[in-house]
Amino acid sequence: MSYKLLSYQSDRTARAGVLVGDTVYDAAKLTHAATHTSVLGVLEDWGRASRLLAQGAKHIASGKGRAKGVPLKSARLLAPVLYPGNIYCAGANYTDHMAEMARAQGQPPGPTMKELGEQPWHFVKTSRSSVVGPGARVKLPVYSQMVDWEVELAAVIGKVARDVPVEKALAYVAGYTIANDLSARDVMRRDKNPATSPFHYDWLGQKCFDGSCPLGPWIVPAGDVRDPQNLGLKLWVNDTLMQDSNTSRMIFDTAEQIAMLSSRVTLQPGDLILTGTPAGVGMPRRLFLKAGDRVKLWIERIGELSHTMAG
Repeated sequence: MSYKLLSYQSDRTARAGVLVGDTVYDAAKLTHAATHTSVLGVLEDWGRASRLLAQGAKHIASGKGRAKGVPLKSARLLAPVLYPGNIYCAGANYTDHMAEMARAQGQPPGPTMKELGEQPWHFVKTSRSSVVGPGARVKLPVYSQMVDWEVELAAVIGKVARDVPVEKALAYVAGYTIANDLSARDVMRRDKNPATSPFHYDWLGQKCFDGSCPLGPWIVPAGDVRDPQNLGLKLWVNDTLMQDSNTSRMIFDTAEQIAMLSSRVTLQPGDLILTGTPAGVGMPRRLFLKAGDRVKLWIERIGELSHTMAG
């Protein structure tokens, strides 16, 4: 029986939960392990926890389980990982996104970094300040008038990974969730520094404002995602479809990204890898988010995440 791993509000405490059907069950009560009260605790014990959670879900589905749950519609879901140790975000990693950005700059689409023999490239997003959950109200940063959307497949690391070969990389993924890599486009460059300067780009201001990483609604175990490189993904702003693509259009696939990152840093359970965004962002069309906008993201086999923007 399949299940989904999530975080939910219980009284004033955030706890790890398991969604089976339309009901949320407390993870620690299901596994009888005190360390499984948080999703990070579950991920740090993923080898054992995944087996116990699967067994518990199967028991519930059979009708023999005595665990009491809360209807999903009554549960207050939080970001599934509170809070990731590190968030690594792939830049310029979809062929269709690269083509649209080239057109916006009046340039012909060139060869990809992969075709040029380069390696995957990532920047880092903050964790506690950036991550918000389903239904969040994200306040637009006062210093930006050009906040953009980016739907992304996020891989959640489930065991320590260092110098992992590509062919084994996906074995280190506990599951997958949805992320919106919100970006303040009008502060991405520091204009008084020349484009050739290493200080020309402001990744902190562009990518790390409060609430800039809506995440959720849950983690789907990797075993329930047959192929992370063949998932439809979409994003709507106020019911208007903006992004509509497939993870097959990634330049560097998920396994290649994990392998590359693990050659530079040790990946830890609970770390997130945001794998890039496809075409349809606002920048080429000069369309940006404003207060009151509703954003809905969907990824095949995972589900739907929604949030709103606030002034």
